[in-house]
This record gives sequence, C-alpha cells and structure tokens, in this order.
Amino acid sequence: MASKTSTQAPKVTSPADIRNVVLVGSAGSGKTTLFENLIKTRIPGYRGEKESAERSAALTLATITTGQSTVINLLDAPGNPDYVGELRAGLRAADAALFVVSAADGIDAITQILWSECAGAGVPRAIVVTKLDTEHASFEQTVQRCQEIFGAGVHPSYLPFVGEDDQIVGNLSLLSQKVHDYSSGTRVARAASPAELAAIADFRTDYVESIITESEDDELLERYFEGDELAVDEVVTNLMKALYHGKFYPVIPVTTTGVGTEELIGVIDRGFPTPLRYQPPMMADLSGDPIDPPEVDPDGPVLAEVIRTTSDPYAGRQSMVRVFSGTLRPDSAVHVAGHREQLQGVTNSHHPDHDDEERVGLLSAPNGLDLYPKESATAGEIVMVAKLATAETGDTISDPAHPVVIEPWLLPEPLLPVAIRAASRNDEDKLAGALQRLVVEDITIRLERAARTDQLLLWTMGQAHQDLLMNRLRDKYGVNIVADQIRTALRETFIAPATAHGRHVKQSGGHGQYAVCDIRVEPNERGAGFEFIDQVVGGAVPRQFIPSVEKGVRAQLEKGTLTGYPMVDVKVTLYDGKAHSVDSSDMAFQSAGALALKEAASASTVTLLEPVDEVTVTVSDEYLGSVMTDLSNRRGQVLGTDANDEGKSIVRALVPQSELSRYAIDLRGLARGSGSFTRVFHGYELMPQNLVQEYMKS
Repeated sequence: MASKTSTQAPKVTSPADIRNVVLVGSAGSGKTTLFENLIKTRIPGYRGEKESAERSAALTLATITTGQSTVINLLDAPGNPDYVGELRAGLRAADAALFVVSAADGIDAITQILWSECAGAGVPRAIVVTKLDTEHASFEQTVQRCQEIFGAGVHPSYLPFVGEDDQIVGNLSLLSQKVHDYSSGTRVARAASPAELAAIADFRTDYVESIITESEDDELLERYFEGDELAVDEVVTNLMKALYHGKFYPVIPVTTTGVGTEELIGVIDRGFPTPLRYQPPMMADLSGDPIDPPEVDPDGPVLAEVIRTTSDPYAGRQSMVRVFSGTLRPDSAVHVAGHREQLQGVTNSHHPDHDDEERVGLLSAPNGLDLYPKESATAGEIVMVAKLATAETGDTISDPAHPVVIEPWLLPEPLLPVAIRAASRNDEDKLAGALQRLVVEDITIRLERAARTDQLLLWTMGQAHQDLLMNRLRDKYGVNIVADQIRTALRETFIAPATAHGRHVKQSGGHGQYAVCDIRVEPNERGAGFEFIDQVVGGAVPRQFIPSVEKGVRAQLEKGTLTGYPMVDVKVTLYDGKAHSVDSSDMAFQSAGALALKEAASASTVTLLEPVDEVTVTVSDEYLGSVMTDLSNRRGQVLGTDANDEGKSIVRALVPQSELSRYAIDLRGLARGSGSFTRVFHGYELMPQNLVQEYMKS
C-alpha cells in the first residue's frame, strides 16, 4: 500500500498538482462507498458522515493526496434525480468525473440521464464498475453494456483478478501487464503468468490503440502502426490527453472492500486532466460585456465561483468555492457578484442580482466530519470559505479592482409544488426567516405566493426533495409546517348572452342614492379580457356617470358573481338607464353597474375557466404509449409528437394545471425514470360542465 498522508490540509504548490474529480452515479450504485474507500486509503482515522437523507442530497467535498505531490479534491454528487442541481454544481467544479456503474444493478434510465448530464457539461469521464463482489455480477457483461449505451470509446483499463475461492482479490493492468494482488491484506504487484498475459492480450491492443488515437499524437500513432514497441510511460503520458478530449472512457473494476482503489487513484493521478486544461465558463464585466478569462495562474487576478452554500444558525454561511485564478487568503477583500438575471434572464425575487464587497473568512479543506485549516487557496483548488455573508451558490468572487461575473450553470426547473403554511402562531413568526435560509442553501427551489388563492407554494424537484425540505424546516429551523391541497385559480366567464337591470335606490332623509342601468352581457373571445361599450342615447344615463357604471362592473368582475372567482373575457354594453337630478352620484352608479352584472349571471349563462399549461414531455419510445394515455386521462389535448437527437420522443400537450400538481412524481414512475417535462402557462380554457357543477355546489 502507498504511504498514508497526514491529516493536515495538503499544501498545493502548483495547479499542475491538482485533480478535481466528481463521483457520479445513481443512488445505490456504490458511489458513496467508493468515495469513502478512496478517502480511507489516504486518511487514517477518517470519520465519514453517517448515512442520512441530508448526506445523500448534498454535494460532499473531501481532499486527499496520492501520497506524492498530487492533491485530489473528491466531490460526491447525489445520485437521485431530485438533486440534479447539486450534480450540475459538482460538474462545474470538477475537471473530470468518475462515473460509477453497479455490476449488480446494470444501467438503468437514471444512470443514462446522469451520463447525459456529464456529456452536456463536457466533463471527461472514467467508468468505475462497482459491486463486483456480489452474486451474479459480471465485469465483462457490464463493460459490454457500457459500450452498447455509452459508445465505442469505453475500454477496460484493468481486469478483475479472481482468487482461489472465486472472490476478486486484485486486478490485471492492461498497460503494465502486471497483477495487483490484495489477497494477503497488502497490495502486492507481480508479473503476470502466461494465462494472465493471454487474458490481458484480449483487451490490450484495443485499449492502447484507443489511447494513442484519442490523444491525437500522430507521431506516436505512426510509430505504433510501424510496429515499434512503445514504453508504458509513453502511453501513460498520452492517457491524460485521450481522456481530456472526452471520447475515451477507461473502465476500472473495484470491490466494496476496496480492491482496486489504489489503481483508481493512479488513474486519477496520471490520467485525469489538471486545472491547467480547464475550459473556463463565459465571463463578463459588470455591465454584461464579454471578456476573456484569465490564465490559471496563482499570481493572477482572483477569480472563483461559489459551488455550494450552507447556512448554520450559529456558524453562519459556509461556501464551497472553486478557484479559477489567483490566490484566496483569509481576510483578503473580494467582490461578490450574482448576476443570474442579467446573464440568463432568470428573475427570482429571493435571489436578486447583487454586487457586494466582502472579506474572505477562514479557509479549510474538509474530510467527513473534520475541517483542516488552510493558509491560502490557489488557482485550481476547491475549498470551504467561511462567513461570506452575501455569497450564494453560483456567485462570482473576483478582485475588487477588476470585478467580473461568471455565467452560472443552468439550473433545473422545480416542477413539484406543495402549498405550505405554519402550523401555529409561534411557527408563523419563524417561518419567513427559515424560508430565507432555505432558499440560500438550495437555489433549485422556488417560493411563490399565489396571487388569487394566497397560498404559499414551495416548488421542489421531486418527492425526495420535498420531504427533505419539510424535514429541514422542522429539524434544523424548528418550524412545523402543514401541507395543504393546492387550490386552482379559476375564472368565471359568460357562455351565453344575457340582459340585466341594475337598480340602486336608497332614501334615508336628506340626499338619497339613485341609479338605474340596463346592460347586455356577452361572451368575449378567449383571452380578450373585458370590453365595455356605451350605447346610451338621449341622456338616459348622464355622460359623467357612464364611467361610474364601467367602474362598478369592473369591481364586480374582480369579485366574481356565482363562485367568487374573478370574471374574464366578457363584453358589457350599457344601453339604457335612469338618473335623478339630486340623488344620483358616482358611487350610486358604481353600485348599479355591479348589481346589473350579478343579476345577469346565472348557472345557464356563467361557467368556469381553468388555467392550462403547455407541457412538453421527453420520454423513451418504449414508454410513449403509456405517456400519451396518461395525458389523455389528465384531460390533456395532444398537440403533436417529435423525436430529438437522442432518439427519444417529445410530446407537446395542453393540460389543465389541476392535473399537473403531482405529474413530476407520476411521470418518473410511468417512464421508469426516463421521462422529463417542462411546463409553461398557456391560458384559460373552458372547464368541463360536470366539474363546473361540482364547483358550483361547493
């Protein structure tokens, strides 16, 4: 085994000595076990966090060394699709990914979605096959399946080595052609036997050729095809280039007990790209004009990005930060900028664009429950920064003399709403502050006060995410929450013309109130709103009181007539009325107009409109029929279907909002995790009469 490093924070001398690696894999793939096994190989007495809903939902950072000069920042990204926002943050921070596939469970739809997330972010990947020590697990079959789904760039780098009891006790290196044997409890390297060399030869040629081809080293490729015997070190040198170009994916087998972790660390050390190869995201000055990113230079201007934010009632904010340029030091002045609206057009009242001057707090490198202080954080590093009071996830940290902003990664859209309210008066007093801290920690959620129903809606990514947030409010912030059924903001409208007589007459001594108006109400085109027409002749209603009638009608439209929902899309024509020379007034004619509208409304002339969204569903072809049937059952109107570049089907449909409140959960179950959807407000459409009658009764 390689020597253990000390438990002090590793000191980085050059960006070339840094490897930033994110572990990606579905829940249950063995990803977190691998994460902890990698740490345990280097940190004696490592204390990992206990398994919990909070731990599995968070992007977790640990810093280790290879035992030499290389420092590895490991990021464990959540595997549940509800936390894809954390995954995208990890992909922004990392220079490469370990993509974890369970040999026991295979490649499901969620695993494929996670692979697409990595590809979309342009992150180089190596594949780690786990759970090989479980019954019926096959490394060869898993590699073959990876090649079928992820492409021809998938090649084994090591082969499992099976001991006398048919248990995996080591591996065979395709490059060095040596055997790494863990059976004695200590990793021992030895020369391969003739039978083992034959097994290696079956895979080695393709592996070496792929490395040379994908590294785009023409000279080495020419020598190889001329029959030159290439030194292992020459091929290893090209491994980093091949992996960086993003079309070559070496596969490394590991077991739950840790067999293969040393080889994996070796691949990270020798094959994974350094921060010097990092392609920076788009940048702009504070006015929004694009600028060129700085070099990855510890002596350059400070440029960093907040990858994750946590909030503690006692310790304040802790920010996980990726440094792109310059060097961060405690107490140094920095500019903190958040310009998501300016750069991406995303408006969020809980995350407004902001520019602030701050001082950097304590820096530390985390490992499980331990934080090790750091004197500085140089270009390429990922560290924890304390007490950046205004910094939020996605914010840019830069030199105050030359402030800039990095375009943040794209956030997923939360599509599962829940209506929440405080359980008691005491909880109500604490709710606002707790929610504010909640949105600071998790920028994928959205809070909305529904204008018509006055419900507070918490929009989440899925059921697991929703449960986590509700429990966090209760357990972390001491606020008990009640979840209510979401009320739909309906509208009334006329479906048949009607005439009505509005008479407001009161006599109580002195000046009275007198106003009479006759109106005709007709349906207007959908979405056309309210239209008022004056057809009074002969001064039956004095000119100064005609606007009063309109004002009264408008006020009653807001209140509704039969159900209390606002009324829309109607034409109201004032064609007659009466006035009194003394008792008529503005208020009297307002009241008469309102009364006339109410009189015109009846069950035969008024119905309800419901809000409808245009939904776009992306799903694997095998589930297309089920999705179409389900949309029909939700009273959806299918507008059309298409195919995307990935061979999936895209369905567009108009669906009532009342049918979509749990669709994020239902679609995931219906399509076995392969489906996704977006929704945008389309407008109001007539509600079926049987549902209207139910609402009228209630």
